[in-house]
Amino acid sequence: MEAERAEVRALNAEIAALRRACEQLPAPREDATRVRKSFTEIHQSDSVGWESSKDLRSHLRHLESELSFLSMLTGFSITGYSKKTEDLTSTEMKEEGIKKVLQRHRLSGNCNIVTFQLEFQILETQNKENLSSVITDLGIIMEPTEYSELSDFVSRAEERRDLFMFFRGLHFFVKWCEYRKRTFKHFKDKYPDMVHLPEGACSHCMVICSASRPGFELVIVWRIQINEEGKVLPKLDLLTKIPQRALKLDKNRVIENAPLSFRTLLGVLGIEAAVESLIVLCKDE
Repeated sequence: MEAERAEVRALNAEIAALRRACEQLPAPREDATRVRKSFTEIHQSDSVGWESSKDLRSHLRHLESELSFLSMLTGFSITGYSKKTEDLTSTEMKEEGIKKVLQRHRLSGNCNIVTFQLEFQILETQNKENLSSVITDLGIIMEPTEYSELSDFVSRAEERRDLFMFFRGLHFFVKWCEYRKRTFKHFKDKYPDMVHLPEGACSHCMVICSASRPGFELVIVWRIQINEEGKVLPKLDLLTKIPQRALKLDKNRVIENAPLSFRTLLGVLGIEAAVESLIVLCKDE
């Protein structure tokens, strides 16, 4: 799109310059016929230029509409892009019908509140039969965030030079973070006296306090992990904070087995229903 915008600007500038030149041109009377003919040719050229300009504007609007739709669908917003191309084809390669081109790309953007910059190189090799391309270098710069899980993930993506893994992993990671934030906020709004978020709106843990038993707390720790293949997985654990005398009375080891029971509950009910059941349990007690 940058190249097309530049072409539009160049066409408009050329048209304006030609019109100014025609208006200021001092023409003798004997050359009036020639001047009128030149002006007609320039006017026709201007018309073609304006038609091309309109086509480019229409094409740009279409591309911007598609880009807006993709941003809404994926959550990615591209704020800057540049590309440089270098022909690496040697004389021997040309004789053999082989062409090598190195593309250097620079891309900046964000996915929700996560900002990133990418620099990567693509080597294209074309012969008489096919065209192949491979990423030869990849560098990723992430703006500092509260998501410490992203550091190792970015390092793996750089090491493997895997752009697809980076975009896919970041997309689903951010979606899970948004879901965690909405879920915790929902329970905080619904049970304001029982639910606390120690780290604020983006907290990765939620504390449930018993309404009737002071000192009895359940802590839900919700981490979002990215495995070696870039797959994003939520991991929820339950921690208990129970007074010692209550633990001594727990002959059936209910409190000790609570974390394992919570994982089972997650598999049966899902995240929201499992958390709700814990809150209701603490509320009834």
